[in-house]
Amino acid sequence: MDYIISFVIGGLICVLGQLLIDKTNLTPARILTGFVIAGVILTALGLYKPFAEFAGEGALVPISGFGYLMASGVEKAVKDSGAVGILTGALTAAAGGICAAISGSVIAGLIFKSKEK
Repeated sequence: MDYIISFVIGGLICVLGQLLIDKTNLTPARILTGFVIAGVILTALGLYKPFAEFAGEGALVPISGFGYLMASGVEKAVKDSGAVGILTGALTAAAGGICAAISGSVIAGLIFKSKEK
């Protein structure tokens, strides 16, 4: 049942993003940024954690989950290190994902040859 809930919630988040692309004049970059900021704001309000516990990976895998991850990292770092945690917490929490994205991009760049359109 957890897989079904995760799939449905993740799908609904993606449907919301697709509707924003299709029905508004917002660029994909603005929508992406909006989802990250929404994740941060919902985390600050204490709403994203219960949502993530209910939806599982369906709430954590979409880009709004990245905002939740960064906000949670800042919250933990501020508790541990004080005000310095504001600057270090988000990157510390997201370091694994950022490293994987950069590594994957470098590998893809080495394997595939770019072409002009």
